[in-house]
Amino acid sequence: MSARRVRLGADRLLAGEVDLGGRRWGLLTNYTGTTSTLELTSVKLAESTAPLVALLSPEHGVRGTVQAGESEVSAHDPLTGLPVLDTYQLSDEALDAAIGMLDIDTLLVDLQDIGARFYTYVWSMVDCLRSAARLGIRVVILDRPNPLGGVVVSGPGLAPGFDSFVGRLDVPIRHGLTIGELGRVAAALDRAEGEAAPDPEVVTMSGWRREMLWADTGLEWVLPSPNMPTPETALVFVGTALFEGTTLSEGRGTTRPFELVGAPWLDQRWAADLNSRELPGVHFRPTWFQPTFSKWAGTPVGGVQVHVTNRDTFDPLRVGTQMLLAAHRAPVPGDQTGGDQSGEFAWREPAWEGDHQRPHFIDLLWGSDRLRHLIDDDDESGLAEELAKAAQLRQRDEALLLYERGH
Repeated sequence: MSARRVRLGADRLLAGEVDLGGRRWGLLTNYTGTTSTLELTSVKLAESTAPLVALLSPEHGVRGTVQAGESEVSAHDPLTGLPVLDTYQLSDEALDAAIGMLDIDTLLVDLQDIGARFYTYVWSMVDCLRSAARLGIRVVILDRPNPLGGVVVSGPGLAPGFDSFVGRLDVPIRHGLTIGELGRVAAALDRAEGEAAPDPEVVTMSGWRREMLWADTGLEWVLPSPNMPTPETALVFVGTALFEGTTLSEGRGTTRPFELVGAPWLDQRWAADLNSRELPGVHFRPTWFQPTFSKWAGTPVGGVQVHVTNRDTFDPLRVGTQMLLAAHRAPVPGDQTGGDQSGEFAWREPAWEGDHQRPHFIDLLWGSDRLRHLIDDDDESGLAEELAKAAQLRQRDEALLLYERGH
C-alpha cells in the first residue's frame, strides 16, 4: 500500500470543520498531541480563539521528560502559559476535585496511543472520562491512528480482579481500536455496569482505514514515550513488554528498548531455540548489551534482538509468549544439555500494600494469572487458546467501531 496522508481529528478541529461550542475547555494531552504538520495542538488552540483554559497530563508529563511510572512536577506549560493538571494515577476523589476546580464544561483529548492494552495513556483518558461523567462535563476525543492498525486483534481480555493502570477495561491486549473507539467502548462497558457514562464525542480522522499500520498513514512518528522511539518498537512492544513482568531486561536503558531482551544467564542458545520455532515475520539475532538504567543496569547481559522481517505476518503476542517459553526453559551458560530448565528465569515478585499482596505484575499485564501458570507448565496449546480469545471481544464491540477497511 502506498503511503497517504491521514488527516487527524486535531487537523479537522483546527481547520474549522467542526464547531464544538463550550465556554471553557480543558485538554488532556502531551507532546504527542500534534497536528499532521507536527504543530502542538495545545499551542495552536491557545493561539486561536478557542476557549482553552487548562491542560491535563498523563504519565511522562506534558513534555515527556520523565521515565515510566513518573510525572512532571511543573504546574504550568511554558509554551502556552496554561495551568497543567497532572492526572497520573490520581484517585477518583482527587481527580474529581482537581478537574472540578478547573471549571471547564468541555474536556478534549489528544493523545497518541500505540494499540496495546498495557500502554497507559488510554487509561488516563478513561479515568478522566469517568470523572467528567460524574461532574457533568462532556468529553471530545480528537482521534488518531492506531499504529498497529484496526484489523488484527489478539490476546485475552481482563479477568475480574486484575484491573490496574496497565489495564482498566476488558479489551484484548492488541485491541485494534483507535483512542476514540476505545473511549466509546469504555462508556459502553461502564453503562453495562450501571454507571452514568455518556458516549464521548469523537472528531474522526479522514483517510484512515482499519488495515493501515503507521507507515501507511503518511504521518511522521512522534515517539509517544521515552522508550518508544520507532513504529517498529510499538509493534514488538505488544509482545516483549511482557518481559517487564520477569527478571529479564526488556531493553530499557538501551537504544533499542523492547527489541533487545536478555539476562546475564542467557547465551546464543536462546536465539537458536527461538529461530528453530520458525515463527513468521521475525528473526532473532543473538546479541549482548549493557543497560544504562532499569534492570541489570551496568551489567553485560546476553539475549536477542527481535528483527521484524515481515510486518504483515509478524504476530507480536505469539512471538512474546514463545520468547517467554524459551527463556523459561533456557539453560545457564556452561550447561551443555541444551534443554534443562536453569532455574534462573523468574517472575517479578508481587508488591505489597500494607498486609495485602497485589497480583504479580505479569498477571496485571496479561489480565489474569493464566499466562504465568501456562509458562510455568510449559503449556503451548493453552497459550494458543489464550491468544485466540480476542475474537469474541471484537464481536462484542463491532457496533462501536468508527472506521471501515479499504476497498
